[in-house]
Amino acid sequence: MQALFDNYLAVLLAAIIGCVLVVTAIIGAKLLAPYAAGREKATPYECGMLPIGRVRTQIHVRYYIYAILFLIFDVEAVFLFPWAVSVAHIGETALYSMILFIVILGAGLGYAWKKGVLEWK
Repeated sequence: MQALFDNYLAVLLAAIIGCVLVVTAIIGAKLLAPYAAGREKATPYECGMLPIGRVRTQIHVRYYIYAILFLIFDVEAVFLFPWAVSVAHIGETALYSMILFIVILGAGLGYAWKKGVLEWK
Protein backbone atom coordinates (compact mmCIF):
# COMPACT_ATOMS: atom_id res chain seq x y z
CA MET A 1 0.00 0.00 0.00
CA GLN A 2 2.91 2.35 0.76
CA ALA A 3 4.30 1.86 -2.77
CA LEU A 4 0.95 3.00 -4.20
CA PHE A 5 1.09 6.23 -2.20
CA ASP A 6 4.72 6.82 -3.16
CA ASN A 7 3.82 6.60 -6.84
CA TYR A 8 1.05 9.18 -6.52
CA LEU A 9 2.87 11.58 -4.21
CA ALA A 10 4.32 13.50 -7.18
CA VAL A 11 0.86 13.76 -8.78
CA LEU A 12 -0.64 15.04 -5.53
CA LEU A 13 2.12 17.62 -5.10
CA ALA A 14 1.74 18.80 -8.71
CA ALA A 15 -2.03 19.15 -8.26
CA ILE A 16 -1.61 21.14 -5.05
CA ILE A 17 1.06 23.42 -6.55
CA GLY A 18 -1.10 23.92 -9.66
CA CYS A 19 -4.13 24.89 -7.58
CA VAL A 20 -2.05 27.32 -5.49
CA LEU A 21 -0.65 28.95 -8.65
CA VAL A 22 -4.10 29.36 -10.20
CA VAL A 23 -5.59 30.86 -7.02
CA THR A 24 -2.58 33.18 -6.67
CA ALA A 25 -2.96 34.35 -10.28
CA ILE A 26 -6.67 35.05 -9.83
CA ILE A 27 -6.15 36.97 -6.59
CA GLY A 28 -3.23 38.88 -8.09
CA ALA A 29 -5.28 39.86 -11.13
CA LYS A 30 -8.13 41.10 -8.93
CA LEU A 31 -5.81 43.15 -6.73
CA LEU A 32 -3.38 44.54 -9.33
CA ALA A 33 -5.48 45.01 -12.48
CA PRO A 34 -7.02 48.42 -13.10
CA TYR A 35 -10.80 48.46 -13.06
CA ALA A 36 -13.02 51.33 -14.11
CA ALA A 37 -16.73 50.64 -14.48
CA GLY A 38 -18.71 52.74 -16.89
CA ARG A 39 -21.27 52.69 -19.67
CA GLU A 40 -18.62 52.70 -22.41
CA LYS A 41 -16.75 49.83 -20.81
CA ALA A 42 -19.93 47.75 -20.43
CA THR A 43 -20.83 48.12 -24.12
CA PRO A 44 -20.00 44.96 -26.10
CA TYR A 45 -17.31 45.39 -28.72
CA GLU A 46 -18.35 44.41 -32.22
CA CYS A 47 -15.70 45.15 -34.86
CA GLY A 48 -15.36 48.79 -33.79
CA MET A 49 -19.03 49.56 -34.43
CA LEU A 50 -21.80 50.01 -31.92
CA PRO A 51 -23.97 46.90 -31.73
CA ILE A 52 -27.43 47.15 -33.21
CA GLY A 53 -30.26 45.17 -31.65
CA ARG A 54 -30.20 42.91 -28.64
CA VAL A 55 -26.89 41.92 -27.18
CA ARG A 56 -27.98 38.45 -26.16
CA THR A 57 -29.47 36.22 -28.80
CA GLN A 58 -31.39 33.06 -28.15
CA ILE A 59 -30.07 29.85 -29.60
CA HIS A 60 -32.60 27.16 -30.40
CA VAL A 61 -32.52 24.09 -28.19
CA ARG A 62 -32.12 21.90 -31.29
CA TYR A 63 -28.44 22.89 -31.52
CA TYR A 64 -27.84 21.76 -27.95
CA ILE A 65 -29.52 18.44 -28.63
CA TYR A 66 -27.33 17.88 -31.70
CA ALA A 67 -24.27 18.72 -29.61
CA ILE A 68 -25.26 16.27 -26.87
CA LEU A 69 -25.97 13.51 -29.40
CA PHE A 70 -22.61 14.17 -31.03
CA LEU A 71 -20.86 13.89 -27.67
CA ILE A 72 -22.65 10.64 -26.86
CA PHE A 73 -21.52 8.98 -30.07
CA ASP A 74 -18.08 10.55 -29.86
CA VAL A 75 -17.63 8.98 -26.42
CA GLU A 76 -18.87 5.69 -27.85
CA ALA A 77 -16.16 5.84 -30.50
CA VAL A 78 -13.53 6.67 -27.88
CA PHE A 79 -14.49 3.56 -25.90
CA LEU A 80 -15.07 1.33 -28.92
CA PHE A 81 -11.72 1.66 -30.71
CA PRO A 82 -9.42 0.62 -27.84
CA TRP A 83 -11.83 -2.18 -26.97
CA ALA A 84 -11.79 -3.44 -30.57
CA VAL A 85 -8.00 -3.53 -30.59
CA SER A 86 -7.79 -5.63 -27.43
CA VAL A 87 -10.99 -7.71 -27.70
CA ALA A 88 -9.11 -10.97 -28.25
CA HIS A 89 -7.18 -10.60 -25.01
CA ILE A 90 -9.81 -9.35 -22.58
CA GLY A 91 -12.35 -12.15 -22.64
CA GLU A 92 -16.07 -12.77 -22.94
CA THR A 93 -17.12 -10.49 -20.08
CA ALA A 94 -15.72 -7.46 -21.88
CA LEU A 95 -17.48 -8.56 -25.08
CA TYR A 96 -20.86 -8.74 -23.36
CA SER A 97 -20.22 -5.46 -21.54
CA MET A 98 -19.50 -3.71 -24.83
CA ILE A 99 -22.56 -5.25 -26.47
CA LEU A 100 -24.68 -3.93 -23.59
CA PHE A 101 -23.01 -0.51 -23.94
CA ILE A 102 -23.79 -0.39 -27.67
CA VAL A 103 -27.39 -1.56 -27.09
CA ILE A 104 -27.95 1.21 -24.51
CA LEU A 105 -26.55 3.85 -26.87
CA GLY A 106 -28.61 2.39 -29.72
CA ALA A 107 -31.73 2.65 -27.56
CA GLY A 108 -30.89 6.30 -26.93
CA LEU A 109 -30.46 6.91 -30.64
CA GLY A 110 -33.76 5.13 -31.35
CA TYR A 111 -35.52 7.29 -28.76
CA ALA A 112 -34.06 10.48 -30.26
CA TRP A 113 -35.06 9.34 -33.74
CA LYS A 114 -38.60 8.49 -32.58
CA LYS A 115 -38.98 11.94 -30.98
CA GLY A 116 -37.91 13.60 -34.25
CA VAL A 117 -34.76 15.16 -32.83
CA LEU A 118 -32.67 14.16 -35.84
CA GLU A 119 -34.95 15.87 -38.36
CA TRP A 120 -33.72 19.26 -39.44
CA LYS A 121 -36.63 21.68 -39.88
